[in-house]
Amino acid sequence: MEPVFPFPVSLPRSHGKLAHELHQQLRTAILDGRLPANSSLPATRKVAEALGVARNTVVTVYDLLIAEGYLIPRKGAKPQVAEFARRRAPKPARVAVGIDESRFAPIWRTPFLQPPPARALPERNFRLGIPDHRHFPHDVWRRLMAQALRRSAREPFAYAPSQGIPALREAIAQHVAFTRAVACTADDVIVTSGAQQAFDLIARLLVTPGQTKVAVEEPGYPPVRAAFTAAGARLVPLPVDDEGLRVDCLPDDVRIISVTPSHQSPTGVAMSLRRRSALLDFARRHHAVVVEDDYDGEFRFGGRPLDALQTLDRDGLVFYIGTFSKSMFPSLRKGFVVAPAWARSGLITVKHCADSHSDTVTQSALAAFIRDGHLARHVRHMRPIYAERRQALLEGLQGELGDWLQPIPSEAGLHLAARIRDPARTPKLMPTILRCAAGAESTADYAMTRDVEPAVTFGYGVIDAGDIAVALRDMRRALQKGDEGWRAPRA
Repeated sequence: MEPVFPFPVSLPRSHGKLAHELHQQLRTAILDGRLPANSSLPATRKVAEALGVARNTVVTVYDLLIAEGYLIPRKGAKPQVAEFARRRAPKPARVAVGIDESRFAPIWRTPFLQPPPARALPERNFRLGIPDHRHFPHDVWRRLMAQALRRSAREPFAYAPSQGIPALREAIAQHVAFTRAVACTADDVIVTSGAQQAFDLIARLLVTPGQTKVAVEEPGYPPVRAAFTAAGARLVPLPVDDEGLRVDCLPDDVRIISVTPSHQSPTGVAMSLRRRSALLDFARRHHAVVVEDDYDGEFRFGGRPLDALQTLDRDGLVFYIGTFSKSMFPSLRKGFVVAPAWARSGLITVKHCADSHSDTVTQSALAAFIRDGHLARHVRHMRPIYAERRQALLEGLQGELGDWLQPIPSEAGLHLAARIRDPARTPKLMPTILRCAAGAESTADYAMTRDVEPAVTFGYGVIDAGDIAVALRDMRRALQKGDEGWRAPRA
């Protein structure tokens, strides 16, 4: 039989795919010009006979091409190929070229804003900021998610409040009031996509590009710097010692101060009460605000925790930021801001512009997880597990590695840092330490300048106490081999 199209048509044997395949081949032929504009397609009966398919299959394909605009129907006549102003041109040969970054806004060409490359690490490692998945109540979370999905299926589709659903904001307010003595109501809480979005919203709201000075800890958490830098802030790195941020070094013209007072990132120190008072006094006198990042304050291993800055604040100067990435799991992507009353509406507006609202299904499940006591039980369950790992790390640093490293005092969180006793030997020691402690990081990686005390930060969220002891023994042997009997004097 004479071909019905000016090109071969090959159809699969599976009847379920005939219409799809014929549609794709005809659509491609129209786009690349093999079926010229204004040409008429053959009759459906003729095509069906030629291809050995049912006439209804051809009719369905023609109707779909008409609906998509590729064919023009004509009453009592065959459909005609539509005229396109621009048809698909043959793809040119691919030429290897670099990314044209000249089209990017200048700020997005900044190397330190780019996400770090993924690291190949063993399952049990010293990586920071990752909790242990093996002890999470996955069965409870699955049940709560299923309940949330069933409720969602019974409700009309709608956009949720930008600040978060009321049930979750109420649950968060009660949670932080109980665990951190943060005085707030549901109206003060704004739900975010992790702590990172909280930093971004505050930066967008308060930073005037090129003018606003923001004080950050040095060393400090890089994503905080990234958020404020992206908003156009002028960063002012300030030193950190064993009492936290050096408040006495704050310039008078700083308008935003970002701190991690409960467990400094990355050194792990807690800001002393006198520094907290001095910081709030500075903010009050200089019309500045404080961004308090309390990222893993639920896990404490010492005495009574110091009050949060937000608890001490009497002037509406503190934005308190929390996250569930450490107490639950990172991919949950849920955080929150407890905002001063004067900033609430502004933050909600920025959140609405950024992504309208966070997804409601996980918000609903998280609200139930907190409200029903599962979060509190999980934190209580994990605290002794992390405490055992922390103790093993501390003993190893003081014992096996005491000649080279000195632990920095810390009583909270999921990581512990240690100073290199002889800073002059850092270039030789650091590669060995990081090789033996997969996932650990140099505090220099958290710094904007070179003027930071050499130290190493070890996470213990996903590594067991026994594995910690083995890794530190191996590290001691490697350091001894490299030192050939050298020993540092202890303080």
